[in-house]
Amino acid sequence: MASVSEAAQSSADDSAHALIAAQRRIAQLEHALAKRSEQLHQTHHRLMTLNRRMTVALHKRLLLKLRDKLMPPRTRRRAIAKRLLRVAIRSACYLAGRPMPPLRDWQDFAATIEKKPYHLWIDRFEPKRAELDRQRHATFAVSPLISIVVPTYNTPLTYLEAMVDSVRQQTYSNWELCLADGGSTLPGLRERLTELANHDPRIKVMLLEKNAGIVGNSNAAIGQATGEFVAMLDHDDTLAPFALYEIVSAINQVPDADVLYSDEDKLDSEGDRCEPLFKPDWSPETLRSLNYICHLFVLKRSLLLQLGGFRSAFNGAQDYDLILRATEKAKRIIHIPKVLYHWRMHSNSTAQNPESKQYAFEAGKRALADHLHRLKVAGTVLDGPLPGLYHIDYALVQRPLVTVIIPNKDQVHFLRGAMASLFEATYANYEVIIVENGSKDPATWDYYATLEREPHIRILKWDKPFNYAAVNNFAVTHARGELLLFLNNDVRSISPTWLENLVKQAIQPGIGAVGAKLYFEDDTIQHAGVVLGIGGLAGHTHVHFPRQAPGYANRLWYAQNYGCVTAACLMMPRQVFEKVGGFDEGYILAFNDVDLCVQVIEHHFRIVWTPDVELYHFESKTRGPEDTEEKVARFQREFNLFHLKWGEFLAKGDPYFNPNLRLDRTDCLPRME
Repeated sequence: MASVSEAAQSSADDSAHALIAAQRRIAQLEHALAKRSEQLHQTHHRLMTLNRRMTVALHKRLLLKLRDKLMPPRTRRRAIAKRLLRVAIRSACYLAGRPMPPLRDWQDFAATIEKKPYHLWIDRFEPKRAELDRQRHATFAVSPLISIVVPTYNTPLTYLEAMVDSVRQQTYSNWELCLADGGSTLPGLRERLTELANHDPRIKVMLLEKNAGIVGNSNAAIGQATGEFVAMLDHDDTLAPFALYEIVSAINQVPDADVLYSDEDKLDSEGDRCEPLFKPDWSPETLRSLNYICHLFVLKRSLLLQLGGFRSAFNGAQDYDLILRATEKAKRIIHIPKVLYHWRMHSNSTAQNPESKQYAFEAGKRALADHLHRLKVAGTVLDGPLPGLYHIDYALVQRPLVTVIIPNKDQVHFLRGAMASLFEATYANYEVIIVENGSKDPATWDYYATLEREPHIRILKWDKPFNYAAVNNFAVTHARGELLLFLNNDVRSISPTWLENLVKQAIQPGIGAVGAKLYFEDDTIQHAGVVLGIGGLAGHTHVHFPRQAPGYANRLWYAQNYGCVTAACLMMPRQVFEKVGGFDEGYILAFNDVDLCVQVIEHHFRIVWTPDVELYHFESKTRGPEDTEEKVARFQREFNLFHLKWGEFLAKGDPYFNPNLRLDRTDCLPRME
């Protein structure tokens, strides 16, 4: 009888293993089918986008040619036509009950009707004449000389005059302008440079015999600098009149600052300001995805000399290379959330035509690779989805054990999807802890029995009332892994590399948590990072944006630092989890992940969100919606608890979300109040 029983048990075990193997195979086939479908969808989307861009570009060229022929630039006829069009738009806005948008280009008319205009933001938040006058008479405890370095080469005289005028109009007067011209052949340029130097002792000009390139010309300009700080300015761009005042004000507030940068915008062909770029505070992982610092960039001259200035090996991306090296050495990096720099758009500028200098983006890849080499970080720099965006494929120099923690109550069909995501993952060194909390469905228990036959899967029972924080803390005490992955039971991966990509980010030095890109069932954004302050406490950005959308400043397309990510899919080193004290069990269901992330930031670790980890999130399928009186009361209690604990932190603002962006929306529009 014993042998029969053993044979039966063996047969049952074989059947169970065969079932799991079949489930894995089904999951792999489903994934392959989904991947093919996604590839087809993306190809169709690219074709449609390309066709649309070609049509728009053709129409734009024809319209611009017609416009320039009928109304040449800087003519009275052109000015009158522009005013008439503004009146027409203003009338349409009035009838539609919307504010007046800026006129940026003819084909942008319909789009601008839907947006609050940037020029209203400028009028509301930038200093008026009285404030500029006050700044001119202000005194500082520390008033350092600021050297503004500008390389020139065949600079159009109108651009040169605008650049120099913007420096002369600075409300802070302790500056010097250091220009180096690389043998320009443009008639009148070198003569004008000489005149400028003769008429203003603060302007220094070096006339080189031949063009030394952007790097050589820039280093020659730097060689003339005597200021304590050096500011970088391109020959065709301009500074806001209060730029240096804000730089010096920040230096006085943070005396050990040795690198400073600001927000920026662009100047269109009419000289109108547009496309503001409101940046985060110092964000190392963001800088590895793109040169987000760019303009205005200021650093101590002593640091600049220590670094050896610009390097010719990175011509075209010499500024990115310098910024990477400077931020590696800097003691304090300060972001000034004000638009201090205006980047001119024209056909030869990457501000308007990124592909005009493709070599610059290749140089950027080399600069980033050199940065990784200096820091002894193993990884390969790859092109991102757009010129100037980069993706680092970090090497898995080690494959630490990952403990995946999944709280669950019934909803076995969702749990199967979450488990299938793990079964098909390319990263195999993981264990799973499912914390069972009151399931009633027999199918759930049958599935548990099947899963428990796998040696790396355990089912732990939680018999107390549900408390998300307590459940996860309990599971961690049973975890064996170096990395912890908190995973909802209602997620489903899109690519088998998702777990591997999480690990690659989580093992990098200084990283405290990593979050994923999550979608609703309709392929719109559910989670692309959490901003502290949205909705009064914390909220997701870009909610319901289409899956392929770039988002504000292309932020949906590259890895970057955030103040918080959702625990629906959150990986963190166990050491970090234990150092910050785990989840605060005062938060039964809401804000526990936000609280955990704030603890991570307060302990000087960084949080990364990456679009290279994509999953569907069938939100709140286990616990259900927060729609009962009891749940609403609990939510309010936890909301109040968070404010009591972190009110001071919230008041300072999310360091990775610019204060010029709205907190009452998720689409990153400029604030108007």
